Amino acid sequence: MGNTLVKGEQLLFNEIKHLIESSRQKVLVKVNTELVLLYWSVGTKLNKHVLGNQRADYGKEVVKKLSNQLIEAFGKGWDDKTLRHCLRCAETFSEAQIVSAVQRQLSWTHIKTIVYLKDELQREFYLTMASNERWSSRQLQERINSMLYERTAISKKPELVIQNDLELLRNNKGMTTDLTFKDPYILDFLGLQDTYSERDLEQSIIYQLQLFILELGNDFAFLARQKRISIDDTDYYIDLLFYHRKLRRLVAIDLKLGKFEHSHKSQMELYLRWLAKYEQQPHELSPIGLILCADKNDELVELLELDAAGIHVAQYLLELPPKEVLQQKLHLAIHLAKQRFEVKNKAGVID
Repeated sequence: MGNTLVKGEQLLFNEIKHLIESSRQKVLVKVNTELVLLYWSVGTKLNKHVLGNQRADYGKEVVKKLSNQLIEAFGKGWDDKTLRHCLRCAETFSEAQIVSAVQRQLSWTHIKTIVYLKDELQREFYLTMASNERWSSRQLQERINSMLYERTAISKKPELVIQNDLELLRNNKGMTTDLTFKDPYILDFLGLQDTYSERDLEQSIIYQLQLFILELGNDFAFLARQKRISIDDTDYYIDLLFYHRKLRRLVAIDLKLGKFEHSHKSQMELYLRWLAKYEQQPHELSPIGLILCADKNDELVELLELDAAGIHVAQYLLELPPKEVLQQKLHLAIHLAKQRFEVKNKAGVID
């Protein structure tokens, strides 16, 4: 018989394999929890000691001395760079925050990547999203490098709204559309040159579908290209049709080469109404649309009140612009969003 297992033996093997894998996972989670708490506690002790001395150069001096002693006792894992990570972690996160992070199974590599971000809300965004979307530490770094926070639609809202949406996500109340969509989308992986058609754009996306979905975000599932919808004797075509698992919504994507125009709204509304009537399942929420265009006028988008229609408009870029350009756009968008929020608040109309 050799190593071949009969049906009963195979069942026994699968059950034991599951026990071993489950136990290993619990051990890894426990080790990670203890490791992160250890590093934070070391940083806390170090921070308290350093702050107690008034000399500006004392911190560097004591870290170096302590590192040498710890390396002799426990090995090279306790070099001065590690101690500086610990110190930064303790300076940045409270005990409640660090406990929450380990409960969400974020590793020390996740923590020390996020801890050097300067903006508190930005750190909370990446902590929440990395946990909820189960990003590896490498995926987290890639998303920070691509300035995901700056490009996510939620970052263009007043801080109070951002915090509320993140709180909903942490409490398992579900993903919001503002967390799902971003602007602009970076499609540098398509390899398109200066002159291309909508068909070229669509074809390139299909060829690079896996990378396009990564840029869209987790939980997007591709359903169709050039989805035909028939109304009376006329056929219309949705460029790309996706489904988002956590939102439980169909997502229609319309690709536009030029600048966003008001007529694009009525076209997308037609698509969404048809999908709601003929494709939406009983357990799903109403379909939403994403219009990807080469350029857009933010005032026109605001005046058309597209959010109420479930339509999002975003610019696509064929290369990641300089960080300063995105930050400038972000600051302007936040400023305008705060102004709109204040006007609505005074009028007694809150979204």
